Amino acid sequence: MRMVVGLGNPGPEYAWSRHNAGWLVVDSFVRRLGLEAPRMKFGGAFWRAETPDGTKAIFLKPYTYMNLSGKSVLEAARYFDVSPADVLVFFDDAALPFGKLRYRSTGSAGGQKGMASILGALGTLDVPRMRIGVGAPEPRVDIRDWVLGKFPKEQRELWPEIEDMAWDGLLKWAGGVAGDGFTTQVHD
Repeated sequence: MRMVVGLGNPGPEYAWSRHNAGWLVVDSFVRRLGLEAPRMKFGGAFWRAETPDGTKAIFLKPYTYMNLSGKSVLEAARYFDVSPADVLVFFDDAALPFGKLRYRSTGSAGGQKGMASILGALGTLDVPRMRIGVGAPEPRVDIRDWVLGKFPKEQRELWPEIEDMAWDGLLKWAGGVAGDGFTTQVHD
């Protein structure tokens, strides 16, 4: 059993915010797999499914707000007996340029508080993650305001490419061919 987690914040004010990049890709996975409405459990929305290669998976969008995501992930991981190495977390990263995705199988949270919550709850750094580049703010823009801000129109138009890259990354991970890490970029 595998678990795929998309980080974000609930509420219409966060729709299309940079901080909800993880939720956006999980939404795209759910559409691709033709899944029905989610069940509400584990402090969030979740779906049970199989990836195209037959891997049994749970898709989870914690509703605990970003900084408490670990609570939701831990509850689901315990319930389904999923090891930390079998959890793949998608989240925004302002340290990466917009459109760049970076997969790592282990490491620190890199300042991302939702990922830090998950690492703390699971008690290990060995949790695979896919960072979705949202770009850095201008020097005078507060990072909190930046990540809670909306993607501009030109970036939203490129979003389907990011969804495709995230899907490819998910399939590599599920198929065991992701290795320790890889990077991909819109318009490589």
